[in-house]
Amino acid sequence: MVSTRQHPSNFSPPDLSTSKTVATRPSRARGHRWIHTPTTLTLVWLFLSLPLVFWDSAYVALRPHTMPGGKWHSPIFTPYALYGTVDYMYGWPAYESNNGFTLAQASMNIFESVGYLGYLYLFWKHGNGQWTYEQGQKRSIGGRWGGLACLFGFSLSILTFSKTVLYGLNEHYSGYHYIGHNDAFRLIFLWIIPNGVWLPLPAYMMYAFGKDILHGLSLAGGDDDHKQA
Repeated sequence: MVSTRQHPSNFSPPDLSTSKTVATRPSRARGHRWIHTPTTLTLVWLFLSLPLVFWDSAYVALRPHTMPGGKWHSPIFTPYALYGTVDYMYGWPAYESNNGFTLAQASMNIFESVGYLGYLYLFWKHGNGQWTYEQGQKRSIGGRWGGLACLFGFSLSILTFSKTVLYGLNEHYSGYHYIGHNDAFRLIFLWIIPNGVWLPLPAYMMYAFGKDILHGLSLAGGDDDHKQA
């Protein structure tokens, strides 16, 4: 007779209960909401620089009518009568030689300025809070719109900084063809300082926007201890 192997009869049945909890990672968004709050210096710089950039771009795009003797030169573009003698890229020598760099740069200026306006629109349209220093509150923007605004600001500040560096390098590698005729005083106070201001402030904005982006990515990666920029 073939005998069957005996098995214990006291096997525990499988636990099919749905009440058993599964260990989960705490929500990284719990208690840590990412927001973007532009610095005061960033907003002040944008409100001051955007009109200047549009003015400069209009002068370049509408040449020769905006140049000395042109029908639109006075009174809006009168200061360029002097600046055109300091930087020939803005004067008759570059225009008459069909140098396209000045207009190419002005075209990038328009693209850049429209982008900054888009950033400001997102900030004021979708931001929360009031700009009241007395109560220690600042307007901020979070969520998808905040991320988009911060990405706009970071990308455009890189563009501004890089474009300014390119302008200086173009002059250097051309043998200072368009500014080399100036004495030290005119070069420093009418070319280096007015153009150089477009380096440290966009660099600061790159830093400020970059810190906010890094903070958001740190929270998304689960680093809840990362401090807000």
